[in-house]
Amino acid sequence: MTGLGAVLRPQLAPERLRAVAQVADEVGLDELWLWEDCFREGGISSAAAVLAWTERVRVGVGLLPVPLRNVAVTAMEAATLHRMFPGRAVLGVGHGVQDWMGQVGARVESPVTLLREYLLALRALLRGERVSAEGRYVQLDDVALDWPPERAEEVFAGATGPRSLRLAGEAADGTVLTANTPPDGVRRARRLIDEGRAAAGRGDDVHKVVVYLLAATGAGARERLRAELVAEGVADVPDLGVAGGADAVADAVRRLAEAGADTVILQPTGDEPDPEGFVRFAAEQVRPLVAAQS
Repeated sequence: MTGLGAVLRPQLAPERLRAVAQVADEVGLDELWLWEDCFREGGISSAAAVLAWTERVRVGVGLLPVPLRNVAVTAMEAATLHRMFPGRAVLGVGHGVQDWMGQVGARVESPVTLLREYLLALRALLRGERVSAEGRYVQLDDVALDWPPERAEEVFAGATGPRSLRLAGEAADGTVLTANTPPDGVRRARRLIDEGRAAAGRGDDVHKVVVYLLAATGAGARERLRAELVAEGVADVPDLGVAGGADAVADAVRRLAEAGADTVILQPTGDEPDPEGFVRFAAEQVRPLVAAQS
């Protein structure tokens, strides 16, 4: 069955997270995702708080920008979340927005090389292995976690371009696609991911694809959606985003699922006037329709 979730965008002030997260837990939303966008909320700190405030909802972080984080620190923090909240944390890593990485002096010459080295080291550390690495960007000398996760945990990679998508198939357990990905883009991404899996001999592994879907409902939905698509420079891309009621949103989720998405995360507009209401809409109105279609 297609998984359904919503994202708490970092335009929402940190002090608002608790109320929205508790609504998501109460209404039975499958997954609640967070972003680590510069220079807003921290991804791990927000995820830890949301996990502590809730009982059942899975909490994803998509994405942690790898140029900002030493891989050993990410492994330590990820393992801590997985042990404190077994089966409820989902972590993704990615290149980071290059302009932002430049602002903080963390931009690298080869983001794909960094992400490859990072994924291989991070997944090994979370498997409880002792790791030494002498890469271009990742250097580890006999490093192992004292408290690795007690079970195998997935590491997702954010990817858009062909090289990154193939890398995700090769070196990650799943892929996160942005809301700028229409159904045809999901199909293309699946093909490239599968190429990477085949090249790495991982064709039999399960590889999950998570796709964000920009969605607006309620008063002024079409205008808010259009304004965001224009601001992102993608207003002319067909089949991107959805505005309307539960039927329209569920149909858009179905199209992404048919194209290869395992989980669709509804992404409200940055100016969403009612985050709690958006989460209730996703869980109580859209989710039953998606379940019926699966």
